[in-house]
Amino acid sequence: MPQPDGTRKPKQEPKPKAIKTEPKLESWSSKAAPAPTKPAGSDEAFIGQIGEMAERNEAAEPGACAPEALGSGALVREKRRPALDLRGKLYLAPLTTVGNLPFRRVCKGLGADVTCGEMAMATNLLQGQVSEWALLRRHPSEDIFGVQLAGSGAENLGKAAQLIEEHMHVDFVDINMGCPIDVVCNKGCGAQLATRHTKVQGIVRTMSELLSCPLTLKMRTGYDMNTPTAHRLIPKLCGWGAAALTLHGRSRQQRYSKSADWTYISQCASGMSHDVPLIGNGDVFSYEDVDQALQGGVTTVMLARGALVKPWLFTEIKERRHWDISANERLEILQRFTRYGLEHWGTDELGVARCRNFMLEWLSFLHRYVPVGLLERLPARLQDRPPRFVGRNDLETLMASPNADDWVKITELLLGPVPASFEFTPKHKANAYSDPNAAAAQAAPAAQG
Repeated sequence: MPQPDGTRKPKQEPKPKAIKTEPKLESWSSKAAPAPTKPAGSDEAFIGQIGEMAERNEAAEPGACAPEALGSGALVREKRRPALDLRGKLYLAPLTTVGNLPFRRVCKGLGADVTCGEMAMATNLLQGQVSEWALLRRHPSEDIFGVQLAGSGAENLGKAAQLIEEHMHVDFVDINMGCPIDVVCNKGCGAQLATRHTKVQGIVRTMSELLSCPLTLKMRTGYDMNTPTAHRLIPKLCGWGAAALTLHGRSRQQRYSKSADWTYISQCASGMSHDVPLIGNGDVFSYEDVDQALQGGVTTVMLARGALVKPWLFTEIKERRHWDISANERLEILQRFTRYGLEHWGTDELGVARCRNFMLEWLSFLHRYVPVGLLERLPARLQDRPPRFVGRNDLETLMASPNADDWVKITELLLGPVPASFEFTPKHKANAYSDPNAAAAQAAPAAQG
């Protein structure tokens, strides 16, 4: 266009177009999250970033990462991760509520080799809940110790793994993919998580890259009653970065009321790599059960309810005997728990109350023990309801009582009288012993009376 002086205005150069750059993979500890390319909560972004990173380094030394392939913002583990050698070791399961630190100390003194903290929710850890972080505390006597996390996505579990990596010393981190409780499964965690292989892939690859210690997983045979699916997922888990797997021989739908399927556990063990241990779990209640499990090909066994009913099971297995333990010896074990509990929770009123409540939760399992030398015929299975009997002395009879009021009396022997308004209801309903026919038979005479 002509100007007043007759000249033309020079043309302006067009502005260069903005060049889009790919978001970098930042450390989990960074406050500013990378710009998401997928909707919030989606795991595809993490699988794309962490998965490709793992594949690029698959040909390299196991556990090593090439820094130039990851970029400056990525978290790098150049050293080989230590192997988790579980051969010949007895593993105490991570038991919610009853698997507290004092109980684990008791089991360590009776022969447990490997211990694991109670299941902790990743979201609660990230929110800084003190009670949740307390679940991860380790005692010096726990020489092989891990923590168990529950979560539904790679982001929150990855961040929790980063915090554990930076602030704790553990020998392994376990992912819970077996908890059958509704409140856990409804959040996409526990047994529900094992049905979503894409999410599991992102979680395992993410956490295995972030941790310098081995990553393990605990799962069930499947979700539905008669549809085992673990054999499809297990080979994938080994390729994604799992260092060891625990298989509980029941589905989520079975909970604890049916016998564990050790035939299926053995089938899964036969297809495992020798480098990845498979730990069998379910209905182990004697050294004969352990012998049979090892013959099926598992690396070792995990003890759960068996250790709650008789924590001296570790001693029985190692010494290959059935311990006809006396009531006084059992009371000494409870005295040991009391001492450890008061050290852990404190000796003030609140500490005593916590110690008492956790002991009562344990007694809801411990009372099911049937003395070996008292009855000729013991329950054939761990989940069978124990027979009623009169003990060889009053203390043994008291310890066998299924009445919660009698459990309170046992705690009073060790911690003093309870407050007048004290009441106790077990968190664990003991559904392994739920028998509708037996319950109806017991209720009928009462109704007639």
